[in-house]
Amino acid sequence: MPDQSEIQEVNQIIARARIAQNEYEKYGSQEKYDNAAQAVGWAIMEPKRNKELAELAVSSTGLGNVNDKITKNYRKTLGLLRDISNVKTYGIIDENIDKGITKIARAIGVIGAVVPSTNPIATPANNIINSLKCGNAIIISPSPKGIAGCERLIHYIHLEFEKIGINKDLVQMIPAPGTKIKTQQMLEETDLVIVTGSQNNVRRAYTSGTPAIGVGAGNVTVIIDETANLKEAAEKIAASKTFDNATSCSSENSIIILDEVYNSFIDELSLVGCATLPRSMENIITDRLWKKGQLNREAIAQDADILINALDLNDHVPKGTKFIGIETDGIGDSYPLSGEKLSRVVSIYKAKDFSDSVLKAKKMLMHYGAGHSIGIHTNDKLRANKLAMTLPTCRVIVNQAHCFATGGSFNNGMPFSLSMGCGSWGGNSIDDNLHWKHFLNVTKIVNEIPNEEPLLEDIFEKYWSKAGK
Repeated sequence: MPDQSEIQEVNQIIARARIAQNEYEKYGSQEKYDNAAQAVGWAIMEPKRNKELAELAVSSTGLGNVNDKITKNYRKTLGLLRDISNVKTYGIIDENIDKGITKIARAIGVIGAVVPSTNPIATPANNIINSLKCGNAIIISPSPKGIAGCERLIHYIHLEFEKIGINKDLVQMIPAPGTKIKTQQMLEETDLVIVTGSQNNVRRAYTSGTPAIGVGAGNVTVIIDETANLKEAAEKIAASKTFDNATSCSSENSIIILDEVYNSFIDELSLVGCATLPRSMENIITDRLWKKGQLNREAIAQDADILINALDLNDHVPKGTKFIGIETDGIGDSYPLSGEKLSRVVSIYKAKDFSDSVLKAKKMLMHYGAGHSIGIHTNDKLRANKLAMTLPTCRVIVNQAHCFATGGSFNNGMPFSLSMGCGSWGGNSIDDNLHWKHFLNVTKIVNEIPNEEPLLEDIFEKYWSKAGK
């Protein structure tokens, strides 16, 4: 029998959020929504706070590193605020006279958001900004390790709210200790749930009875073909793979290198700090990176020196190693290295030619991470099209550092986000980066327009010419 006190505690939080949201929307304006979103942005981006939040995130979760958390908090928030700066989310947002349709932005209500320990500050901030921009209240359910960081973030948000007269109950969190009962109650009683993190939580959200947006698992594969700029590709992969100690779902997990450039690219990787280990060590790495079927907590999302110690590789890699490559060719349940590793470890595969690399990439995606994304380093633009047309993926990232590009970057057009929808391939309701449109209802005013009914031959003329009547 569920603990009724825990259920009641969550219900009280939701009740306060509903009161605050109703007032927020009733007396709302675009200026008010924008100010609230910017207040959250400054709460996390103010330099001293950002540093404190980053340090707290790393110390409480044991994942990632402080400098990269600071960068992530800053860039993800700045990019999101840029994306939404001129977006209309209040009142009339579009008027199409020819179609006779006027669109009115409407809030969803109270959002419930489950956020992961890998990004315990940036992800909730992203969700909170999008929610407030669209007139909603939001309740955050952090992972157990992310509670301290979430509490501090919301404390700073409330301090900013005091400056501009925003109701603090618009942004709340499930209080510690977090439990499955509390989270489940939030999933069932809010108006929309957003889930980033474990696939178990995503499945619970989709079966909660509440409209839900969940995102799929990452397991990024990157192809290096014979036309690629090998030096630039290696530098970008190194920057991406090591950023925040590979906590991102968009971090490269496997590299497929065409045979023609295999040795040359391995040499380029060595120049950027990758120690590539031979296939003969595959079982050794697997046994040390996984313990009793679970990723080794002493190795995941750790600095390079800690990872190397945890995997007992000091005698196998040179000093200054930044990440580990391990040669392999197995893909599937019997080959853990073909899955997501959440560490500075990347699996390295060889492909006979581009067609072979596509087959391997497809097998990889079907094994784990379907729908998320794939990368390619190439000077042949048609090859990206080939991947997009044949693989179960929502994103093909071309010649970029994958973890920076997938979730939005200042040099590409993807929306800034920390949550990537994976479409039907990943069991998700969206195939886009989670962004402001997903936090909004749109009401349509439909007016009569001149009749546009076509003649039958207008529709069937080409068909009849081929098939007859």
